[in-house]
Amino acid sequence: MLVQIVRFVFILTGAIGGAQLGGVVTVPGPLSGSKITAIILFMILGAALGYVVGGVAGRQLAKTINWIEGKAVKLSGTDLLIGAIGLFLGLLLATLVSIPINGIDFRLPLVRPVMIALIFVFLGYVGLRVFLVKKDELARIFRFGGHKPAAVGVPMIASGQMMKILDTSVIIDGRITDISRTGFLEGRLTVPRFVLRELQTIADSEDTLKRNRGRRGLDILNTLQREPRIKIDISDIDYPEIADVDSKLVRLAVDSGGSVITNDYNLNKVAELQGVPVLNINELANALKPVVLPGEQMSVQVLREGKEAGQGVGYLDDGTMVVVDGGKHHVGQHVDLTVTSVLQTPAGRMIFAKMKNNETQRK
Repeated sequence: MLVQIVRFVFILTGAIGGAQLGGVVTVPGPLSGSKITAIILFMILGAALGYVVGGVAGRQLAKTINWIEGKAVKLSGTDLLIGAIGLFLGLLLATLVSIPINGIDFRLPLVRPVMIALIFVFLGYVGLRVFLVKKDELARIFRFGGHKPAAVGVPMIASGQMMKILDTSVIIDGRITDISRTGFLEGRLTVPRFVLRELQTIADSEDTLKRNRGRRGLDILNTLQREPRIKIDISDIDYPEIADVDSKLVRLAVDSGGSVITNDYNLNKVAELQGVPVLNINELANALKPVVLPGEQMSVQVLREGKEAGQGVGYLDDGTMVVVDGGKHHVGQHVDLTVTSVLQTPAGRMIFAKMKNNETQRK
């Protein structure tokens, strides 16, 4: 339909232009048969040329509109708004520039409209591109006020609360539900739509383990949304030019001034390098484990042999590993221990202990 409309406009324009051209090229004088014939001939030629050119222009316009629609679907609402503002300002500037051009007398009648059209296209495109390139700084200014962007790493707070962005790993982990129920996390939790897409991809995986992890993550999100005390938002902001989900998370946190909630060690380090606040669930769990000092007494069940000769390994109720010196021959038994040292690692806390001299063994 669009192609036919464009073609009709070109045919009409070509016929009118042909009629005018036919009147120009004929010899001045009274309207004669030869002049009418020339006008009709040029009208036919103009209409034919308009039919051909209009078809090509219509098809190109349809392709351009489809391309723009495809790009617009991938852009966030913020990008579209900022792009529209840039386009409007570019067209406004083109209007001001075209005012003196209207006062210039050109010999050829088509020069003025062509120049004005090119000015509008050029300045409109420049305004659109400049505003999209500077969209991050402009978004900060429009959203939070002020005249300079916030420094990287300085959280921008709206209504006294920082955006807390959940990554894929912490959703699958599931402990975020229990932490949120306690009320220690203020404000609303945010799940970007690209994280949802990654969860969906994992849930559709042919690998059974990955599929179960993805479905668990989706179930956790459903549980969070049903909790009356937990407020969770789905963000449509995306960065199509960035392929990696972790990089998108960091970029979103930088742009919004928020923090990332994760238990991914690598994402934690990357975010910290870029000044993004990180709430690591594993670090929280380690911080909540009871403090054990050398010389304290404890009782633990030895579950298996250790890596070193004579060692046994057990676990406390919170999952802390206890390496028992001399516990190899007491696998399956509860033994009384004396703590010798505590080692803090990125993976958690390890306790080293030895058997008491007069240990009490209990089955």
